[in-house]
Amino acid sequence: MIIKKFTAETEQEAVMQAKEEMGSNAIVLNIKTIKQRGIRKFFKKDIVEVTAALEEKTTASIPIEKISLALGKEDLEQRVAIEEKLDNLQTMLEQRISDNTKKSLASDVKVEKNVNHTFMQLIYNQLIENEVDEKYVNQIISEIESSLRKENTLDTILASVYQKIVLKLGLPDPIILQEKNPQIVFFIGPTGVGKTTTIAKIASDFKINKNAKVALITSDTYRIAAVEQLRTYANILNVSLSVVYTVEELNNEIASYKDYDLILVDTAGRSHKNKEQYQEIEHFVNDCIIPEEFTKKMYLVLSATSKYRDLKNIVDVYDQVGKYSLIFTKTDETTALGNVFNIRLKTNADLSYITGGQTVPDDISIIDPQMLAKSLLGGGE
Repeated sequence: MIIKKFTAETEQEAVMQAKEEMGSNAIVLNIKTIKQRGIRKFFKKDIVEVTAALEEKTTASIPIEKISLALGKEDLEQRVAIEEKLDNLQTMLEQRISDNTKKSLASDVKVEKNVNHTFMQLIYNQLIENEVDEKYVNQIISEIESSLRKENTLDTILASVYQKIVLKLGLPDPIILQEKNPQIVFFIGPTGVGKTTTIAKIASDFKINKNAKVALITSDTYRIAAVEQLRTYANILNVSLSVVYTVEELNNEIASYKDYDLILVDTAGRSHKNKEQYQEIEHFVNDCIIPEEFTKKMYLVLSATSKYRDLKNIVDVYDQVGKYSLIFTKTDETTALGNVFNIRLKTNADLSYITGGQTVPDDISIIDPQMLAKSLLGGGE
């Protein structure tokens, strides 16, 4: 495993450095703030150090407890709860291995292989219970089994599966302000997934916490309530809001916001089953005129509570709009987050944010691959 450290003024900048140098498959092992000392603290700001790792062809296994110590993030109570779930899972797995089998481990290679198989089967069942697609579970198990040795313990097997899941989840792709260029961000997705509320949460974060100059544009004129909801948030945050009905109007508004840092565009929720409605969104996003100095991003917003079959149909349609990253909403309304993992692997699109709840701006966060991997292995209760 290749391990490197990156430093920057902010966590997001350091993570982006890691992503640019090591690729989207790199994982973040540790994040810490390095405080300036002595006389330097009066002239220099504190910096953030990110330790990132990239799996090589040979999978290295390290104990779960060592991985956990390296994670160094906030939200300690939630991490402790998930660590307990992993401990409970390991205890459960060990209890299911008979005492007779354990006594035979040192002398009987066949029994050892059977024990490894039993470990893998129980982990397999845990992932299936959390609604990870069987195809991807088999893929993970197959990749791990090929590197197993007879001396592997449950701890190292569990750690290997954990590492594999984290690597497959990749680094998140949140919105990062450009130093000079305005950034326009489109939010697309089906009806009822919470696009408007998600946009309000992101706008609030950038306006209040990052002191960015933010503007909102909505084309969701099919739902009067959606426009009024966004207008309410815009008034509270004291940010500009434009309502547009055509691509031409969108072009005019984009041009008027050339001095802004971030323009968030709320598109109408459209059924993936209605080709005409889908094409309308495609036209709106792709046929507008984006000035050269702007950077453009797009996020597909999905509900974590949707059936996997429906999610597959949705992403198959929206794949035609263009490259997007993924936002999952309503994570507080489900105990199984396997679909987040499933859609990440199906689309190969970067994950970005998850939301859970209606509180603006608190109920949104950049997705944490380590936390998600532990949740999938530790159960959803």
